[in-house]
Amino acid sequence: MLDFSQISNKTIIGTTLRFPLKLIPKNTILPIFQGVLKGLKWIKGSGVNTYWIGTYEKEQQILFASKIKEGDVVFDIGANVGFYSLIASKLTGSTGKVYAFEPAPKNLNYLKRHIEINKCINSTVVSGAVSNKKDLMYFDDGDHAATGSLSKKHGALLVPTFDLDSLVDDKIITPPNLMKVDVEGAEFDVLTGGQRMLEKYHPIIFLATHNAKVHKECLNLLRSLNYKLESISELSLDDTDAVLATYQ
Repeated sequence: MLDFSQISNKTIIGTTLRFPLKLIPKNTILPIFQGVLKGLKWIKGSGVNTYWIGTYEKEQQILFASKIKEGDVVFDIGANVGFYSLIASKLTGSTGKVYAFEPAPKNLNYLKRHIEINKCINSTVVSGAVSNKKDLMYFDDGDHAATGSLSKKHGALLVPTFDLDSLVDDKIITPPNLMKVDVEGAEFDVLTGGQRMLEKYHPIIFLATHNAKVHKECLNLLRSLNYKLESISELSLDDTDAVLATYQ
């Protein structure tokens, strides 16, 4: 099946190929065409079309899936509308557990609906943002649904924040075997807020970073915790924004 992600929407061919997709009404429930989630249900308009076409971050979704075993506990931190949460739910099975953390109300609505229509009974949605402490912080929606971020000074709404150490220590959530962290610049706070948990349980970490300073801080922290770091893009480890961290 054609991978639309390889054809720019700024070309005539790309525009022509994508035109029929615009005719499908928003909020139509569609089967995902291909990829790890083939056959599961997706809500048109909840995000980019490559979600339900199945080609979204194609190589990364395959790598992510390859690291998940039945019975695992997976944290999807910055779950957005739930693409990676669904992958984790499918592969961890009835004996596994998925915690999907998301602060943005619009994303939360789609996230919950995707979990519901796919009958992901092993998944729990946590409304709020993971950070380095329990608090309330402003949340800025950003330019679109995938770019919202925490802010200390301004934002459209206040959201609760949690630190992973407290959630795990208080047995509110089960320690993870694997974490996906994609939180638009707050990655270092997520890791420092879960440092005791990382030191004790050593989960695999899929990390997306969003600026050079945070990227360097995250890599230094993970190295200090004896993690092996790999770029999961064509760029070097210093230049990439996508990192796989495994305890060694």
